[in-house]
Amino acid sequence: MKSLSMTCVGLCLFTVITAGPPLATANDGDMPPLIEARKIWDHAPHNAFTDLIRFQDQWYCAFREGKGHVCDTGKLRVIRSEDGREWRSVGLIAREGGDVRDAKLSVTPQGKLMLSGAVRGVNPVEGKTHQSMVWLSTDGQTWGQGVPVADPNYWLWSVTWHDRRGYGIGYHCGPPRGVRLYQTANGAQWRMVADDLFPGGSYANESSLVFTDDGAGYCLLRRDGRGATGQLGVAWPPYTKWTWKDLGVKIGGPKMIRLPDGRFIAGVRLYDGKTRTSLCWVDVEKGRLDECLPLPSGGDCSYPGLVFHDGVLWVSYYSSHEGKTSIYLAKAAAEK
Repeated sequence: MKSLSMTCVGLCLFTVITAGPPLATANDGDMPPLIEARKIWDHAPHNAFTDLIRFQDQWYCAFREGKGHVCDTGKLRVIRSEDGREWRSVGLIAREGGDVRDAKLSVTPQGKLMLSGAVRGVNPVEGKTHQSMVWLSTDGQTWGQGVPVADPNYWLWSVTWHDRRGYGIGYHCGPPRGVRLYQTANGAQWRMVADDLFPGGSYANESSLVFTDDGAGYCLLRRDGRGATGQLGVAWPPYTKWTWKDLGVKIGGPKMIRLPDGRFIAGVRLYDGKTRTSLCWVDVEKGRLDECLPLPSGGDCSYPGLVFHDGVLWVSYYSSHEGKTSIYLAKAAAEK
């Protein structure tokens, strides 16, 4: 079966957020059984902010290595596996004078593996604190110097490809807050197609985009600030006008994909009670998020990558529930 992957979301600071209202839980029959969850990488002092993809019949997982959740020497690590069990490093992306953060993976229409992220400048020049970057590879291990993309200080969070175009939402890293939609044909050249997607002054930031065959675009959006809750947006081509539904629950690190049977599923960090990484069904018509499978996780955690492959949902994520912040891979049976 063909793999489906949508790439998608860390903020510069890890904050403790008070619990929100209880999240609805899916019925037992809607809970995908957990097949396994295992640690796959813990080489750095802090290993976090993952993404996952299948490229040229291999598994690729990308994440940030650093001394802590925030430090001045963060790097992006790319590892590869044939079976999801034995992994080896095939790339380490560093940027002099910057903390490289939040790796995201996708495949361009030209058949290149694309790694995207953002560099937080250690010593910002002329107010330029963040620069989004893209690295392209034909073999999954030769990455080059990287290409600056999007506007300075707009964090291009993740990229989803639809109709041979890549789309990503960038959020402004300081005041005034705001999010923009960017588009590309090849991953290297980008243009802004819509500004101020989520008006209202709240701190909208991390996002995940899904497009359906009829052209509808859906966005799972994180917001921060007092009382801020996740949002679900929808738009039609040319994706300049979005309408939003409040999910009523605080989320972090959103990643959403659509399964072959039409259901939407997301991986997020949840804060109600115990902080954890969970899989949730997303009802795009009602604007509802239903937790269906908490993953072994806790503390500093989340930022999953999702790939549906041969009837199984593969999930990369990070967590500190076993002490050291490490990278994990889980598998769940997601077919009806």
